[in-house]
Amino acid sequence: MKHVAVLLGGFSAEREVSLVSGAAVARSLAEAGYRVTTIDVQRDAEALVAALRPRPDVVFNALHGRYGEDGCVQGVLELIGVPYTHSGVLASALAMDKPIAKRLFAAAGLRCPEGIVIERADLARGDAMARPYVVKPVNEGSSVGVRIVRQGDNLPPADVAAGPDHQGRVLVERFIPGRELTVSVMGDRALAVTELKPKSGFYDYQNKYTEGRTEHLVPAPLPSAVYEAALEVAVTAHRSLGCRGVSRADLRYDDSEGGGPDRLYLLEINTQPGLTPLSLVPEQAAYCGIEFGALVGWMVENARCGA
Repeated sequence: MKHVAVLLGGFSAEREVSLVSGAAVARSLAEAGYRVTTIDVQRDAEALVAALRPRPDVVFNALHGRYGEDGCVQGVLELIGVPYTHSGVLASALAMDKPIAKRLFAAAGLRCPEGIVIERADLARGDAMARPYVVKPVNEGSSVGVRIVRQGDNLPPADVAAGPDHQGRVLVERFIPGRELTVSVMGDRALAVTELKPKSGFYDYQNKYTEGRTEHLVPAPLPSAVYEAALEVAVTAHRSLGCRGVSRADLRYDDSEGGGPDRLYLLEINTQPGLTPLSLVPEQAAYCGIEFGALVGWMVENARCGA
């Protein structure tokens, strides 16, 4: 019987989501016969190492956001030599740093929205590019702190991600009109394409994690060439950063002028996608005939230490 320690909670802006993901994972693994312990991770590396003694067979990393998804916890697990789920130190760090990830995606031939990194103080003095555009923190997930600045908006463009835990830099990107898509990758296999249709606004934190606020269309009703291209983009993005296990790529599809595969834009890749009842990876896995227990069991059995 393998002993699996599930890391959950943490101290990022995505703590509540992680608690839900981790609880679902722990429950499923216990039902499958694994010996499971849960660890609510605090900002104390020494306490985390102590909680991992005696060393478990595998760590299931159900943390989301900074410190749990950006290579920090992965580095601790590497030091103590315990296999863990999801991507390693480097891929995790690269994916969380959005400007660096965009450069690597471009080098791999993937199309991303044009963007610049700017100090929030400079953005407060005026628009960094023609509206509409998107402002987002350089290193957050779950759409935390993301804002779309449109024509006629009166709020300061820099009114984003305020708080002591955020850096002064923000990423400003051209807003891509059209449709919101997401693709999960499991190993080297893209599972499916989902179209996300919020009932109001855009696919922000509230629309992601509040039941009934976003319609999920899986498989996405797309032309076959666009659907296949979206699958290929997700796998290429996964490989270009050196990801492993499960990841999820978020895209926009601009069909305002007829569309086509050349109108797909990669926004980012998530190396620790959510595993809550409203999450997209379990939904796409189920569409492919992979139940939740089989999904998380596969992640445990494919966990490893090292790049």
